[in-house]
Amino acid sequence: MSTTNLTNSTNSTYTTNLTGTGTATGSWADSTHSVIWMSRDGKSQALPNLNRPRMAQYVGLLVSSLLTLAAASNLIDVYGSAQAWAVAAIPATIIGSLVALAGLVPALRLWWQMLFMALAQLVVGPVIFLNDTTIAHVVPTLRTLTRGWMQMLGSFKYLLAIDPPTGTGDGSLLAVWTICLWAALLTGIFAVAEDGRFTMIAIIPVVANLTICALLGSSTGFHRIAVGTFTAIALVIWISARWKLLELGRWISSVIIVLLSAALAIGGCLAVGQDRTILRDRYEPPLSPYDYTSPLSGMRSYIKSHKTDVLLTARNLPAGSTVRLAVMDRFDGNVWNLSDSTMATDSSNYHRVGDTIKNTTKGKRFTAKFTVDDGLNDYWLPLSGAASSVEFAKSSDADSFYYNTDTMSAIYPSRTSKGLTYTETGIMPDVPTDKEIAKADAVSIIQPKADDVPDCVDKLATAIAGGQAKGGEAAQALASKLKEAGWFSHGLTGDYPSNAGHGNYRINQLLAGSAMVGDSEQYASAMALMARSLGLPSRVVLGFLPKNDEGDISNDRTEKHGKSTVTKFTGNDMTAWVEIKLDGYGWVAFYPTPKETKIPDENQNLTPPNPQTLVRQPPVPLTDPLRDDTQAKGRSSIGGSMADETSANLFWQRFGRIAKKVAIYGSPVWTVLIVCGLLLVIKAIALARARRHGSASQRVAAGWQAVAALARQSGLDIRGTRNEQAASISKQMGIDTEALLALGKQADYASFSGDEVAQSQVERYWHDVIEERRFILDSLPMLRRWRAKLSLADVFHFRRIGKKGRNL
Repeated sequence: MSTTNLTNSTNSTYTTNLTGTGTATGSWADSTHSVIWMSRDGKSQALPNLNRPRMAQYVGLLVSSLLTLAAASNLIDVYGSAQAWAVAAIPATIIGSLVALAGLVPALRLWWQMLFMALAQLVVGPVIFLNDTTIAHVVPTLRTLTRGWMQMLGSFKYLLAIDPPTGTGDGSLLAVWTICLWAALLTGIFAVAEDGRFTMIAIIPVVANLTICALLGSSTGFHRIAVGTFTAIALVIWISARWKLLELGRWISSVIIVLLSAALAIGGCLAVGQDRTILRDRYEPPLSPYDYTSPLSGMRSYIKSHKTDVLLTARNLPAGSTVRLAVMDRFDGNVWNLSDSTMATDSSNYHRVGDTIKNTTKGKRFTAKFTVDDGLNDYWLPLSGAASSVEFAKSSDADSFYYNTDTMSAIYPSRTSKGLTYTETGIMPDVPTDKEIAKADAVSIIQPKADDVPDCVDKLATAIAGGQAKGGEAAQALASKLKEAGWFSHGLTGDYPSNAGHGNYRINQLLAGSAMVGDSEQYASAMALMARSLGLPSRVVLGFLPKNDEGDISNDRTEKHGKSTVTKFTGNDMTAWVEIKLDGYGWVAFYPTPKETKIPDENQNLTPPNPQTLVRQPPVPLTDPLRDDTQAKGRSSIGGSMADETSANLFWQRFGRIAKKVAIYGSPVWTVLIVCGLLLVIKAIALARARRHGSASQRVAAGWQAVAALARQSGLDIRGTRNEQAASISKQMGIDTEALLALGKQADYASFSGDEVAQSQVERYWHDVIEERRFILDSLPMLRRWRAKLSLADVFHFRRIGKKGRNL
């Protein structure tokens, strides 16, 4: 017999034993070559390639892929769809990881990897996401390659310029494709490195990926806390494993430490004010509404110049639907105008939007096609309901579209013109009934302060609705009184004199002058100001109403043409109305303008109602006005229900406040209790596992270890054999020695005799162990007893020691 030793550069030795007349030949060039030898039958065999990826490298590549996707998940909210995001992110991550894995083959390293990445970036991505430019949806054209090169960077500009969700149009998915492709490659290169220490460098592309996606993301992000926690924990475990610092024997304690650390970190972050930097807010600031003149000021010009002209045609718009142009919530004394989120909590900014618009409105879905006709040349784009998407017939027209999701209105800086065509898909909000409105409270929000409001506004509003208990009921009273007491006139040629405008002078003239005459411009402004004086959130809306001769909304204005419908809006349909925000219903429309057939003449009394002659509703009676503690408490009469004055309710209110403070300020106590409970559960699980798992002799040995562990947890220092340990425990705790010695001897017999131990004997032994543990705990003072119960010393060594069977 002969022996051949083969040793490589890593001091690994391979030995082949040969018998008979056969000969053996061995060759070892380097770590990339196989070891060849001849067997007795003369056939050559090859040892496995020593540079083939090991399991740790495959696992590392999987972890790096998951980290890449986790970081890129910040862009899910940007695209508005997890499915659309996944179509780009997952394939790009897989390709990038495979290219990194190819680097383990010397022949494919570097140059071939660069070629693979160029093909994935400039050919595969454009073919998938610019598919309309390909031949048969597979073969790329010169246009595909050209646009793919341009969109490699242009897609990032698109994400910065468009308000989320951007949708998937204009090749925008190439941004997440590029990010995931290169992040997966760079992270994967270090993940498959032979030397585990290089794994630490993988943190750099992971953090860079997180930073880029956060800067391109939205202010909320996609489960930011969960993603951040997962990324941090995955990096710690992965790097610890590659550096061989992971001790699986202490995994339970490690998990507890990690979870507690994560909980403290998350709690600390939530307690601190957070301000996320978004490049979108700095790259192209949202359109400022303060650069535009009041939309309401131009209302009468449309009626004067285009009263019978068709300005807008809507196809398949639900019958009776209103079309809004602009929403105004800022009154400076002269005009109503638009605001943004810096001045009002219920007004967002005007942003560029993509294929889809975030929409959580409840109601009926619709799709309508709008065509602008000659005469409608303004900065306000007509839309109906809450838009989910707006698609223009010409893609270039979309560049001038800015939408405000809270006011459901749009600004069109390049101005509307004849022939402008676009399709809106959206939700028509549900309209509450009059009874529902009357029972609704007003919602408290922050709005721009109305400046230079005439005194007559507050006096008349208080006289009309000052005693109403509900905000909805007060708004109904205001609209009803204005509509009943007022007279209608546009002030055009042949009409009763009615000045244009809606500022403080004109409103004072309307409500305190000699004649209460005007059109929707004045009545909407007056009601909005009166509502504000009562604490109701209000705003003025300018738009089109499908009106009949009296000025009321009519379904008859919608004409049917087969399966489709057509509604044509003229200049006379241009109207202003008021919206009040009510709890549970959002912004509800009110129409305070008198019927258009209610035309004044000189023989009628046109004087506005005198606040002093109006019958006011009495205020809520007080049982004892001289004592503050018995007066009505809670919200004001407008916008909220009055508080119950019964002593029972006051008791529960005080109890609730105290309970709330205890829950908030006593949270550390709950944390301690939860941790203590978790430790007790862990110890109970470990004890039950030691009692029921393993062979009979192992379970007996683990039983004695449970007794010894409890002694150590009590603060005792016990060493030596089981007999010595029993004697030490008995001496230090002052308990009976015989029972402990008996338990130790039984454990010695089970471990060293070699005889089979019956299951019934194991159960009896563990019964004695539990009794002895209980006796030990009862002999301890209370503080030492709880210390022993909560200590984790030796808890996770029952199985290990039992298997070894050593004499402890």
